[in-house]
Amino acid sequence: MKPMNWLDQIKWDANGLVPVIAQERSSGDVVMFAWMNRAALARTQELGEAVYWSRSRARLWHKGEESGHTQTVHEMRLDCDNDVVLLKITQNGQSPGAPGIACHTGRHSCFYQRLEQDDWLAVEPVLKDPERIYK
Repeated sequence: MKPMNWLDQIKWDANGLVPVIAQERSSGDVVMFAWMNRAALARTQELGEAVYWSRSRARLWHKGEESGHTQTVHEMRLDCDNDVVLLKITQNGQSPGAPGIACHTGRHSCFYQRLEQDDWLAVEPVLKDPERIYK
């Protein structure tokens, strides 16, 4: 009997998607959250770089295709319920030694806002003006 395909072991949602967390391997920072479909996850495994499913564009999205801020994938993990994927990545696109930029706002992480009292405050700096990243 042939073993089950690794993609078949994932519990895809009704839209054929699975949530994905990208965590920087060196710092442990969670830099972004996105979605993948079967094709995106298979392509990520094949390339060794993150490829997501863009719900707004309704197409595969190779992270960094416009900005150059790609994600090298070192490890893929699946949670205990088989319905969330964790990618251990290196965030590329900045000069050596500088933190990579994962967020379209020009920040290292998409999780740059912290609740202070009753308001969300930006607590992480913009590393590069998005106007200079996206043409």
